[in-house]
Amino acid sequence: MPATAVRHVRRSAASTPGRLFVIGVALVLLSLLTGLAGAIGLQQKQSTVDNLITHREPVAAASQQIYRSLSDADATAASAFLAGGTMPEELRDRYDLDIAQAGANLTKAAADVAGVPEAEAQVDQLAQQLPVYTGLVETARAYNRQGFPAGAAYLREASGLMRAKLLPAAQELYSIDFRRLADAQAQARAFPWVTAALVLALLGALVATQLYLTRRTNRLLNIGLVVATGSVVLALAWGSASLLIASNDVADGHDSGTRQVELAVQARIVALKMRANETLTLVARGDGADYEAEWQDLTAELAGDGDNLLARAQELAADQETRDVLETARATVDDWLGVHQKVRELDDGGAYQQAVDLAIGDSPEGAAATFAELDGKLLEAINNGRTRFVTETSAAGNALTGLVPGVAVLAVVAAVGVTMGVRERLREYR
Repeated sequence: MPATAVRHVRRSAASTPGRLFVIGVALVLLSLLTGLAGAIGLQQKQSTVDNLITHREPVAAASQQIYRSLSDADATAASAFLAGGTMPEELRDRYDLDIAQAGANLTKAAADVAGVPEAEAQVDQLAQQLPVYTGLVETARAYNRQGFPAGAAYLREASGLMRAKLLPAAQELYSIDFRRLADAQAQARAFPWVTAALVLALLGALVATQLYLTRRTNRLLNIGLVVATGSVVLALAWGSASLLIASNDVADGHDSGTRQVELAVQARIVALKMRANETLTLVARGDGADYEAEWQDLTAELAGDGDNLLARAQELAADQETRDVLETARATVDDWLGVHQKVRELDDGGAYQQAVDLAIGDSPEGAAATFAELDGKLLEAINNGRTRFVTETSAAGNALTGLVPGVAVLAVVAAVGVTMGVRERLREYR
């Protein structure tokens, strides 16, 4: 049957009417194929953009919150231990909230790891080790209430578990989700090569057909084919403009939103590590040199006028408000360094209780208040960046509004125009 059909087409194409008929059918099919491919491709791009806002970015934020909650819980447990005796209610509530938030965000992240073995492994690690950690902390509290020195050993064991297994798993999970977010943004910005090739092929075929008809009929214009060509040109111009605007908006959302948030998140992670080291150095009571050494190593990532996480985040900030917030954060880091130096001088000089009071007390000039201010500023910068991401990505989605049905309708108009234009010429041969 196929061979017979091919022979029939060849015989038909031997005459001018037959050739016109074959050309018309081919143009109609190409018009409909281009419209279908374009509509599907644009719908996928629209879905990708929408998914960035409704799913990918919130999941990445949930993964980041897991790390933040776990790290803060570890630092809070150490602060509560330093307070001695019964755990202060404020610290108890903060620790419980951190653990609850970590569990809730872990559940949210776990719902998105199917088919990603690396992410599944991190979620499993977190789910298995979190109850072990909380059990060790509760044991440390029990011993601490009774004044037994074994409480410090259990707390160090709990913190060791947090640092060796929980926090690395949480950071890796966040890295995976951040890469998935970046990949989705790249997909949203990707150029639709297949659709573009089909559109250009259709446009070229329409122009070639009109030139052919002009030579055969000595008529300059064919209204039907002109309408078809105009529809394709309109679809090409509309689609190109919309895709260019959408791509730029997604890129802006990535640079001034996602990348700025990533740097602020990394700065927050470093600050949390530093706070945990600061308190654990005191818990160790003379045996915390490793904690203090890590604290000093981490300061380079936040402090100074050179290249550091806060400086890079400030450069990417899209508005003056966020730049001011990050500038305040940088000043707060300098204040914290000064307070920490006083804590170490008191502890090393034998004034242990005064060092503890300065580290965990509620004085506005203390380390706890300074860290809380820094954490708050970093959270504000993160939220501003997330808002910027949503604003720019939503604008990208708006730029694509109506494009899918518009391209489909214009493809149908092109097919109808081809049909009418070719039929008009065929009538002349009857």
